[in-house]
Amino acid sequence: MKVTFLGTGAAEGVPAMFCSCEFCSGLRKKSPAFYRSRTQVMIDDKLCIDFPPEAYTNSVRFGVDLSALGTLLITHSHMDHFYAHDFILRGYKYAQLSQNVLQIFGNAEVKRVFDECTRRELKSDVKPHLKMTVVKPYELLAVGNYRVLTIPAIHKTEEDALLYYVEKQGKGYLHLYDTGALSDEPIDFLVKSGAKAAAVALDCTFLDAPHKDGSRHMCITDCAEIIKKLKAKGVADNNTKCIITHFSHHSAPSEEKLLKIEKEYSVIAAYDGLTVEI
Repeated sequence: MKVTFLGTGAAEGVPAMFCSCEFCSGLRKKSPAFYRSRTQVMIDDKLCIDFPPEAYTNSVRFGVDLSALGTLLITHSHMDHFYAHDFILRGYKYAQLSQNVLQIFGNAEVKRVFDECTRRELKSDVKPHLKMTVVKPYELLAVGNYRVLTIPAIHKTEEDALLYYVEKQGKGYLHLYDTGALSDEPIDFLVKSGAKAAAVALDCTFLDAPHKDGSRHMCITDCAEIIKKLKAKGVADNNTKCIITHFSHHSAPSEEKLLKIEKEYSVIAAYDGLTVEI
């Protein structure tokens, strides 16, 4: 299984779109290789988790053929994770498709956003190429060659924000984005479902900031605690690739800081375009 991190920034991007802070101003003077677009993960060039406004830019930057995309898993309805306007272009005169139908999975609020954003411009010739399915926490999905488990994120009270475990041929990828520290219940569900994560990607929005109770994002010590829990429960082990991502400009995710954290916590700091094979 090939996992590509097309975007590794939080909602505002890095450097942040409208920000003039010292970190963002300094970063703009550096190579675009240090920039971070909003979050997007591609698996085997066929299955994608989240679809930000930069999805098109990411596709041409990293050579991804979005016409071949067959499955899209959406964590929640925030714009940086689900920019639904682009789907009006999937067919008609806009596109020749190598994959006829794109299956989109997400919660009920994601469905409402999809309907709202496509209502004005979705042509009748495009509609058959899109299938929106509502899913809830603690479901098992069979999607092509993949087994997908859904668990709840600690992120929004207004909707069932989701986290995903994706498995193919016994190798699993665990996607823990936009969430606070997990309780035992979702981890126990993964255990009962036989999840074995060869790679786990963790929200590390706050990076080296102190832990905050009740937060809907995590820092590195929160990530370390979840990794410890996953290993104790057998969902992960010492061979699991632990990847931190979804960085905010507030955390000043400089190369120097990330290298230090990688060494101290035995993690991999994702960057836009990073590919991990499991």
